[in-house]
Amino acid sequence: MPSINLRTTASINVRLRNEATGSGSTCRRILEALPAWFGVPRSFEDCVAASDRLPAAIASVGNDDVGILTWLMHTPLVAEVYVLGVVPDFHHQDVDRRLLCHVESSIAKCGVNVLQVKTLSPRTPDDGYERTRSFYLSCGFRPVERVTDTRGQKNPALVMFKPVRRSIPAHRAVRSAGTSSRT
Repeated sequence: MPSINLRTTASINVRLRNEATGSGSTCRRILEALPAWFGVPRSFEDCVAASDRLPAAIASVGNDDVGILTWLMHTPLVAEVYVLGVVPDFHHQDVDRRLLCHVESSIAKCGVNVLQVKTLSPRTPDDGYERTRSFYLSCGFRPVERVTDTRGQKNPALVMFKPVRRSIPAHRAVRSAGTSSRT
């Protein structure tokens, strides 16, 4: 993927599309650029496999896929952000927020009214994951519980929920909190 410095660009043309399944290779390319977040081989491969079997939203700029959000339907009313990654050259460009708003709009049309995400608990200090939690908080997620059954005692997960609105105004998608996201 070419290195593009867009920090001086006022706006970028991000195209968003949904894929029902089969986004594993796109996920792999994007997450390979994010070793600090997705550097554990088993977890990395789980994310890639999940992106092959679950629905995903892909963000593209020009001919390059620069972001992915894969979601899991737990029930007809509850979905989970399973994978969210944006290549570093597009951090702080609202690609993550646009993906999230796009997916919220898509799942709201299907009757989903709760979206959850699991991320690293603040009990495990990590500056990057602190930014991740801040990003999710800025998007309306709220912490619900800490669990150890998904990542073990040494890496407890924080489960966060947010209500899904039926209509998400487009202007919400372009407000940046200056964060990068990772789940």
